[in-house]
Amino acid sequence: MKIGFLINPVAGMGGRVALKGTDGEDTLRRALELGAVPMAGVRAGEAVKEFAASAGGCRFYSPSGAMGADLLRSCGIETELLFDPSERTTPADTKRAAEMMLALGVGLVVFAGGDGTARDICSVIGESIPVIGIPAGVKIHSGVYAKRPRDAGMLVNKLLLGRVKRFAAAEVVDIDEEAFRDNVVRARLYGYMRIPDDREFMQDRKSGGSGGSAEEAANLAAFAALSMKPDTLYLIGSGSTTKQLTDRLGLDGTLLGVDAVMNGKLAGKDLTEAGIKELLSSVESSRRSLIITVIGGQGHIFGRGNQQLSPEVIRMIPRENIMVIATPAKMAQLFGKSLIADTGDSSLDEELRGYLPVITGHARKMMAKVS
Repeated sequence: MKIGFLINPVAGMGGRVALKGTDGEDTLRRALELGAVPMAGVRAGEAVKEFAASAGGCRFYSPSGAMGADLLRSCGIETELLFDPSERTTPADTKRAAEMMLALGVGLVVFAGGDGTARDICSVIGESIPVIGIPAGVKIHSGVYAKRPRDAGMLVNKLLLGRVKRFAAAEVVDIDEEAFRDNVVRARLYGYMRIPDDREFMQDRKSGGSGGSAEEAANLAAFAALSMKPDTLYLIGSGSTTKQLTDRLGLDGTLLGVDAVMNGKLAGKDLTEAGIKELLSSVESSRRSLIITVIGGQGHIFGRGNQQLSPEVIRMIPRENIMVIATPAKMAQLFGKSLIADTGDSSLDEELRGYLPVITGHARKMMAKVS
């Protein structure tokens, strides 16, 4: 089998430094100035390790260097080089790789990136070749990605062993990053790509909004506000559900960033990972709390649009001080699926497995499984 493999090396770099993505040269430059480091290769490596042992009979094609070849070879997989990409890769490199894979007649494209990467590949191959996306970006709303990098690798392995029987069309969605940074979510459907029809490993497309009626969301925010203790530092995660909470408190919070609140006042707004660590270090462990919500339709609580909440940050907060809030309607959208922690640290993901209480309204909660 011929397999195309590529990594968008800059995908995800804007996450921990609160830039909501790395689309555009100026944004990437700003991310580097803020100390962002490449993570896409690490994420892709988690996937490749899962299928390397089954890849012996396959022919891999990838761009050289950080766009794929270096990682494959480090995992013992030989690859035929497509081309040498530019030193600082661009969407043009991604599209060129996809065009060459299409011309070579590959039977599968495996790629690591975010919604922008999926959009670039979709513009070239559409539904002509099955794909499996390794989640490595900040924005991962599209349905062409696995739930975690390891899940992507296990699904490739399953396909190589002949255990994938059906394929389905999945939506490729991207948002306007400039509007995103101004707290405006402007999503657009760019097309469809073909993926293995496997709900165990593949994520669903993100559904918009806080879910449920405005009254449900308002009641949830009111109860969460009443639950906040004095002299405790609260990190408020991204999302429309948590934004209702800062609105309820009368604060100018960030829709798509991480804010900090203490004693009813903003202690920090749209924080980077470094800024969060600094604030957490200023209070003792027992007075550190985190309020997050669930990604609608997908179930993620970490690893989707809140990479500022890095493994190091999460470990600074006692597990019992992590509060998940979601309307009953948003939880119903999951159809009984588990919540997902994709922190970027597999050992932390394991630590978070089990059950977490999810506050769904005034004095109402449910226990949800985290997998």
